[in-house]
Amino acid sequence: MRRRKTNNYKKLALVFVAVVLAAFFITRLVASGGHLFKKGVLTYSDSLLDEEKSFLTGIIGENEKFTQDLTVSAETVAQKSEDLVYDILVPTTDFYDGTQDISSSEIGNYALVSVNDLTSDQKALSVDGNYYFDDYENGAMYRVFKFTATDGSDLVSDSVSEVEDLKTRISDSLPEFPTKDTVLSINQTGVTALSRGMQTKMESLGVDGTYFAEKIQDFLKATDLTHISNEVSFSDDCTTSSGSVVLCSPWEMYSAITAIGTDIVELTGNHNNDWSTSANLDTIAKYEEDGLQTFGGGKDEETAKTPLEISQKNTNIIWIGVNLSTSTKENGQGADGDDPGANIYDEVTTKAQIEEAKAAGKFVLVDVQYSECYSYPDGYVEMPACDAPISGQEEFFRELIDFGADMVVGTQAHQPQTYEFYNGKPIYYGLGNLFFDQTYWPGTERGIILTHYFYNGKLLQTRLTPTVYDEDLQVETMDTDSAEQFLTRLIQSSPAGE
Repeated sequence: MRRRKTNNYKKLALVFVAVVLAAFFITRLVASGGHLFKKGVLTYSDSLLDEEKSFLTGIIGENEKFTQDLTVSAETVAQKSEDLVYDILVPTTDFYDGTQDISSSEIGNYALVSVNDLTSDQKALSVDGNYYFDDYENGAMYRVFKFTATDGSDLVSDSVSEVEDLKTRISDSLPEFPTKDTVLSINQTGVTALSRGMQTKMESLGVDGTYFAEKIQDFLKATDLTHISNEVSFSDDCTTSSGSVVLCSPWEMYSAITAIGTDIVELTGNHNNDWSTSANLDTIAKYEEDGLQTFGGGKDEETAKTPLEISQKNTNIIWIGVNLSTSTKENGQGADGDDPGANIYDEVTTKAQIEEAKAAGKFVLVDVQYSECYSYPDGYVEMPACDAPISGQEEFFRELIDFGADMVVGTQAHQPQTYEFYNGKPIYYGLGNLFFDQTYWPGTERGIILTHYFYNGKLLQTRLTPTVYDEDLQVETMDTDSAEQFLTRLIQSSPAGE
């Protein structure tokens, strides 16, 4: 009897030890993520940069085990695939380089910059006609991680699951990349004056304003917001003749504005009161009825001097428009009390608006209706003298940057002017004509569209797209070679080169 009890005690002891050991191994197995009996290791390929290896080891660790030996490598490719994207890189050049587009074979000649590190003093290039911020797919290079079996064999099913888990863990630690849903894009244009020869052209063809927008409307509508600087009011009895400096637009021309998807109308121009203050008020009322935002002028002085506030996609912008040209309150072109007109520049007011906006952490964009360049020659010839800032313009635009503005744009110029980076901020001295009838010189047939891309309040890029029209008065984008030659010419007049 005593032996039987002893045997039972031994059996119970063995069962107890087995249970304890099982619990111990189960606990260790859970704690190790199922890797207790795995002997596979992860090897880091020499293709990885030091920063990439540090990033991975910070997530995966150096002692983690896998079902089989794995190797992680990195590669820069032109197309997305099933591989894990570590970074998105765009080819860039200098701000003062007229180059717009490169071939895929030329990418190695340019600096590749992460889209998250882009700054507005770097110029992102399109590749084979594909600009990354058009579709957030093409025109970039992708830095990817690849996980493979070290011995070159296929991954076994357990390894496939482990790799997918690794990809998820790594993705969760990566920064977000800009996307169409998170980037605020704005097309900003120069002078719009739907008048004179444009009215004659419209009537002779039996069309409406959409005729003038046909070749440019898709480009302008592609952004979240589209800006125009319209200098001329609409009226039912508009009859201006060619060459007249008293300007108006017939209401049939209004469809040019809607055709390009206009969201914002700048009113800093010199001619909105030309036909009458009542025509200006009627036009402003139409903008309001159609949900268009206005700034830089308005139905009264208080409205005219009130900046436009934009708050979209985690970006906050204060857009200020001022007139410092031939317009004054005295000559009836500036807003005065209860009368409509342009916002005549006042240094104290403008400086205070800039400082208040900057204190609130907002991006400050200032548009200026400055005086014109009058160095126009006789005959249909180029006028390079008008490429450069005119008297006092450089000093004034730079002063606005010194006040705290993040960008200054001249919307007055009928011929595009040069641009520069001053104290870390861009200045565009003149955008030229978008819609007008000035076919007297090649310079006034041209314009520049600025496309701004904002991500979380930061200006990633401003893309310059030159435009042109001829006697048909239909605006279109320049071909790449013409655009590059033209921008190179403008850059030669930049104050930065002095």
